Amino acid sequence: MATRLFSSTSIETTLASGINSSVTSMTVATGTGVTLLGGVTIVAGSQFTVALDPDTASEEIVFITAVSTDTFTISRGEAGTSPTTHSAGASVKHVLTSDDLNAFETAVSPVSSLGFSGSTSGTTTLQATAVAGTNTLSLPPTTTDTLAGIAATQTLTNKTLTAPKINLSLNAQVGTTYTLVASDSGKLVTSSNAAAVVITIPPSVFSAGEQINVQSIGAGLTSFAQGAGVTITSTGATSTAPILRAQFSACTIICTASNTFTVIGDLS
Repeated sequence: MATRLFSSTSIETTLASGINSSVTSMTVATGTGVTLLGGVTIVAGSQFTVALDPDTASEEIVFITAVSTDTFTISRGEAGTSPTTHSAGASVKHVLTSDDLNAFETAVSPVSSLGFSGSTSGTTTLQATAVAGTNTLSLPPTTTDTLAGIAATQTLTNKTLTAPKINLSLNAQVGTTYTLVASDSGKLVTSSNAAAVVITIPPSVFSAGEQINVQSIGAGLTSFAQGAGVTITSTGATSTAPILRAQFSACTIICTASNTFTVIGDLS
């Protein structure tokens, strides 16, 4: 469906020469093509509604679909009217017809998607669900809010999760040393080696509240070391360097403040 264009500043003009009922172009009085459009730019896939001989027995609605100065490409006999002959000097006037209003109603109710232009750039498309039947989307009740997206990285505050299903991502390590990285937050890091394993907690990587789960699944036991400027607390025999007690023991590393961590779990 072509995009319908409208103007509140269009100025009525006249035909420079007569047209019969079959031609698909018309020329208006010299220099009046711009004012007839009233600031509208005709582009491919758009149309601008005008009436020829408005409010007479010869009235015909046409859609302007292209423009070259004062000459317009037109689609004839629109909005229930019939193509007819118009003489030179016939009035040419931009109008809003019931056909325009019907097109608007059809376009907005119902539609499979609705696009919004950004205030500076880009567009947002609201896409209807593919689930059959009538569905209801309740928007936030506050005057200003931001919707959460399933593909976006966002922080949820004051939300209650009912029967949530949380899947841990895994990071399997098989070496004897490993330094945690930012993407380990919320994951289960497993260490598997026949020899002892040392996991270092680095500085300036994690923020207060972030957690990393660790399990020692190899024969070699896993211990934790402080990176430069990092402080570890735990119930381990050496508080700042706790060790997982046995094979398959696990713990959680919690960042409690900048570069400060507590390790809780099956420690020795």
